[in-house]
This record gives sequence, structure tokens and C-alpha cells, in this order.
Amino acid sequence: MRVHVTELKEGDRLASDAFNDFSLHVMAKGTVLRTYDITKLTQHRIDYVDIEERQDSAPASTIRTIESSISPKWISSVQPLYKSVVNGCESLFRQAVEEGRIEEFDVNAMFQPFVGSFQSERDVVSMLLLLNSEDDYTYQHSVQVGMLAYYLSSWLGYPDRESVRIGKAGFLHDIGKCRVSKEVLNKPDKLSKEEFAEIKRHPLYGEEIILASFEDPLLSVAALQHHERMDGSGYPHGLVGDEIEPVSRIVAVADVYSAMISTRVYQKKRDLLFVLKELYRMSATQLDPHTVQTFIKHMIPNFIGKRVEMSSGDTGLIVMTHPTEFFRPLVKLDERFVDLTLEPELDITQVYM
Repeated sequence: MRVHVTELKEGDRLASDAFNDFSLHVMAKGTVLRTYDITKLTQHRIDYVDIEERQDSAPASTIRTIESSISPKWISSVQPLYKSVVNGCESLFRQAVEEGRIEEFDVNAMFQPFVGSFQSERDVVSMLLLLNSEDDYTYQHSVQVGMLAYYLSSWLGYPDRESVRIGKAGFLHDIGKCRVSKEVLNKPDKLSKEEFAEIKRHPLYGEEIILASFEDPLLSVAALQHHERMDGSGYPHGLVGDEIEPVSRIVAVADVYSAMISTRVYQKKRDLLFVLKELYRMSATQLDPHTVQTFIKHMIPNFIGKRVEMSSGDTGLIVMTHPTEFFRPLVKLDERFVDLTLEPELDITQVYM
């Protein structure tokens, strides 16, 4: 029984060895396919394989990786925790204003259990969309940057203990905004020169608050440097390249991504594909290229199984992503498969999450 790789499902058994276009042996006859195996076949750009007859007559489902779905049960269980952490973040901001410091015990008590609740979930795109609301931007943004910094550091190869530290750094990165007036933070119009100067002081405020609260220097460094840019165009100190610590580069990418996908008083929520393309563009000058590419490489597979609109007006499904051409996936349009790396005139204009 010969099938396209996009029609494979877990439990299918290969009826013959699988080879790629370079005649390299990829998978042995008799392999019982798991999600990992199906992904491996697609990565080797193998189009068709032979499988043994299935026991049931049900049609094969379109390939879906672990990354392409989130359990509704998980969402219903974690959403109250998410709201609790967002509310807790607001209380931390108040504490920082009133006392000039925050309690490490309070931060650990709210952030670490939250990290533990989403460690097994991989669909970061859908997770953030399902949990996100338009209220309390500053506090939701802090929670989201913490989540994203945790994931991104894991993807970069940091051990889990370090990833949790970096996630906590992301969670606290904007604590200095507690000293910026809400009128300036939430102003829908263009900021005056004086107002922007006030905003630009929040990394310094954050460093001061964290140094008074924690012994871990990684946390204060991220607060201080998360608006620094690789080309020296950032603030508060205009650092360049390697002058910016790795943790700050990670938090910067998480910060920019979260800010761009969020609805704010002065900004509409942007399309996710546009946001990732914008991050990729910024990696040429402002953001660390390796960090951005790692982020995009792990975010793009979350688009598998999502409905898209094409520049031709057609709608279809993303069925496979490309390992290097991040924004040119394999798309199923009606009954045909279109490899966008071979169709330069065709683009995805919208991804429906």
C-alpha cells in the first residue's frame, strides 16, 4: 500500500525500506511509525512510502505532530493558574512600588509551579493564543515573556534548571515599569521626547529593584539589557554584539515576539506569520541571529495542520515545514500538494490559528 507521507499516521508499519533522493537509507522495513518517525521522513523530503495494509478501513488522518495540538483538558486546568500568575505579577509590581523590592519567595511560589504546568506542552503558538486576553497587558506580557524565555532557552540547549532561571528572568524583565506612570505606559498617541525618555529608564529601575531583591545576577542583567540591540541601537547603554549577555538576547527575542502578537492601546494584534518574518528581518541587525533562528525553527512546526490563505486566493493546510526556508512550507490545496520553495510567485498571506 503506497501512501504520501502526509497521509501517514502513528502505528503504520513500513512494508519496505525507505531511502531519500541521495539513496541514503532512512528507515528500515517493519518500522512501526511514531510521530518522530513521520517527521524524520518529511525532513528527508521523502514523498511516498510503502506501508502494510491497515487493520481498519478508516482513512488516514493528515499528519499532525506532537506540536500541532493542545489538550482542551490541559487548557481548562492551566487557565486559572495563568490568571493567578498574571494577578500575582500585578501584586509584585505594587510591592516593588511600595517597598522598592520584591520577595523572592513570592516570585518562586507563583512562577515555578506555572513552568511545571506547561513543560509537557509544545504548541507555544496555540497556547499563548488560548491563554491570552486583551486585559492587563503589562502583566500578561511579563508572564508570556517568562514562558517564551523558558522555551527558547530549552531549545537553545540549556539544561532545565538554567531554563527555569532564564524563564524567571523573562518574567521579571519589565518590573521597572512599576515606576513609570500608567498614563505614559498606556498612552495611545505618540510619546513626547520626555515621555519616551521616562520609558527608557525602566531597565535601570528594574535592575535596581532586582538587585535589592535577589542574589542571582542573571535576573538583574536581563532586566537591564533586554532593550539593548546587537547593532548598538538599543538602550539604556547602547551595547553592541557580545557586550550583551546571552540571557538578555533570549529575553529580547521573547519580549519583541510577545509585544508584536499582543493587542495594545496603540497597536492591533499582528498576524503571526508577519511577526516571525519581522523577527527574522530584525535578526540581520538588531536581534541575535542564532537565537532568532532557533526560535523560528521551533515555532514554525506549530503551523502544521493550520489553515492558510494564499496570495492566489486559495485556502489550504500546511502539512510540512522546510528546515531552512522557514516561510515556504508544503501546503495542501484541495487534492494537490504545493511546495512553496518551488513556487516563488505564491505566498501565504494569512495563517488561521
